[in-house]
Amino acid sequence: MSPVVDLVLPPAEPWQEQARAARLTTADLLAHVGLKAADFAEGVIAQPDFPLSVPPHYLSLMRRGDPADPLLLQVLARGEEALPQPGRFTDPLEEADYRAAPGVLRKYRSRALLIASGACAIHCRYCFRRHTDYGAAMLTRSGEAEALALIADDAAIDEVILSGGDPLSLTDARLAALVAAIEVIPHVTTLRLHSRTVLAIPDRVTPALVDLLAGTRLNAVIVTHSNHEREISRDVAAALNRLRAAGVTLLNQSVLLAQVNDDAATIAAHCRRLFAAGVLPYYLHLTDPVDGAAHFDVDETRARGLETELRAALPGYLVPRIVREVPGEAAKTPLWALST
Repeated sequence: MSPVVDLVLPPAEPWQEQARAARLTTADLLAHVGLKAADFAEGVIAQPDFPLSVPPHYLSLMRRGDPADPLLLQVLARGEEALPQPGRFTDPLEEADYRAAPGVLRKYRSRALLIASGACAIHCRYCFRRHTDYGAAMLTRSGEAEALALIADDAAIDEVILSGGDPLSLTDARLAALVAAIEVIPHVTTLRLHSRTVLAIPDRVTPALVDLLAGTRLNAVIVTHSNHEREISRDVAAALNRLRAAGVTLLNQSVLLAQVNDDAATIAAHCRRLFAAGVLPYYLHLTDPVDGAAHFDVDETRARGLETELRAALPGYLVPRIVREVPGEAAKTPLWALST
């Protein structure tokens, strides 16, 4: 009989501990901010199908006793999610139609997007992938060779985008292995990571991650996802500074959300705060018609008014492009090109 060998796992890093602590119940979240279900017009959902996930750092930035706190409203499962929502979809961007290989989306000619992980440190209630079956959609170890072969066989692809979930939910070792496999494809010149974890768990910007991005031959770009200036805490700014020092290009994309950031003064303050932290505002997305998130919608007429105000308040390089992603279009559609 073979001897029994205890499997010794490496200790979890601080960011991993924070990710594990992120799963909360609705009652836990309300207790933390000193509120009750009755403080919200439509109440709250005690056991949502899309579970709550709010890391301790992000939780610490919320104001106690304020049911209108813009950070809280992004993560609390309010009763509006359960109201009838005609014209909403579980796959609002029709991503199933763009799956070119296991874990690969090909929406645009020169870019390939890898669903690198199904996990995300923070669950935003407006997430357009909140209903995604990641078991079927994400990149797996067994499917990685096919995914990379597809990229290697198409010289038109010069940029690989890691998305999810959140690619920074992967360990540094797993991320390094994936980057190394992409680096050997000669026509790929740019690596882009889309991440909200940098805002939710700034400790995720570890020395190993910084070294990985500083050392790759690829042009490294991180697109953060921040919607409000209060998300750019001192710790987040320090993490962003570490990435900038490593030569990473930092962009930000936001979502225009009712009651969260749907006024020009709030957006302008956020853009200035991003720039002070070394991040350039990139896109401001109109919400996608995902089932359960209609209460976040801001209509196009209101968005046009905000764009006019922002152009008057900010220099052009700080005005994010207001866009909507329309299934089947060759690129994101700017606000001016949308029909009223």
